[in-house]
Amino acid sequence: MTHFLRKLVTELLDHVDRCCTIEKAVNIGGIAFTTSLNVLSNLMFSMDFAQYDSSTAQKFKDDVWALLEIGGKQNITDFFPIFKLFDPQGLVRRGNVHGNRILTLFDNVIKQRLQTRSTSLADNDVLNSLLNLKQMDESTFSLNDIRHLFFALFIAGTDTTSSTLEWAMAELIHNPDKLERTRSEVIKLMENKKNIIQESNISQLPYLQAVIKETLRLHPPTPFLIPHQAIHDVEIQGFMVPKNSQIICNVWAMGRDPKVWSNPETFMPERFLEVNVDYRGQDFELIPFGAGRRICPGLTMAHRMLHIMLGSLIQKFDWKLEGNKRAQDMDMDEKFGITLQRSAPLKAIPLKI
Repeated sequence: MTHFLRKLVTELLDHVDRCCTIEKAVNIGGIAFTTSLNVLSNLMFSMDFAQYDSSTAQKFKDDVWALLEIGGKQNITDFFPIFKLFDPQGLVRRGNVHGNRILTLFDNVIKQRLQTRSTSLADNDVLNSLLNLKQMDESTFSLNDIRHLFFALFIAGTDTTSSTLEWAMAELIHNPDKLERTRSEVIKLMENKKNIIQESNISQLPYLQAVIKETLRLHPPTPFLIPHQAIHDVEIQGFMVPKNSQIICNVWAMGRDPKVWSNPETFMPERFLEVNVDYRGQDFELIPFGAGRRICPGLTMAHRMLHIMLGSLIQKFDWKLEGNKRAQDMDMDEKFGITLQRSAPLKAIPLKI
């Protein structure tokens, strides 16, 4: 993964550099989504799904966000199951439209791979491994299982990473002193501006790590995590959770709890320089990826991508808001679905340092 992540980050920086040359505003969430999409598609299919100047990534993003927004809406049929057959809000119909577009894309990739597997060297990727598994004797793994597995992985792994990076950039631009401190740390470590941050450098960038942690505290990608269910009656701190209860964890509220965090509404990466708190599921005040056996399987990949992409974007470029807006006038409102989005896309013009 390290090789093609470096390649894709280089392509990202080249695109931003071209925008810098013509003073074109960059949609930060858009380019982050394209990079995240291509990282996953290379890992799964050994191919890029989108280019920065094409509409492919935006169409995929629109479908993903539509599904997440629909999934985050209250459905009247949950309260009155008798209406389920009629889908009175049209949520199922709309979800099927967007979901089928994504599934069709995967169907085409799988079909093409099946046609070329016997005539070419097989790619060493997830799709090939799954097809090998399907061909094993007594395997119950079907093509339908494969396409829906990819559906879940891409839905979970693209929008969450790109929205977190967009929030991190927004907070840094909104707080110029924090941006300058982060950039200074990166440049000092890398020495040569032509070098791109590597995974091995992340541990040597404590303030950059603190910026990511603070972003995940204030803007967790999935504010309510994924619902869990109690498999038996259990008592937690005097409260009885009945068997089969659906449990929803509000990590958005946990990250803003004044009993746990001082000045909880303020972006203060410095707080994580003073305490040894991480987001890998061991410190329960900060669990944006969940915890325990059901922790997000993409945590490690998100950790790499967020630090390398954010560090590279601020190492190579300074940023000013589109339309000469002042940093203090930025729209920092949130838009809730299953994931947490900015109410307005972050568009900024890259400047040579």
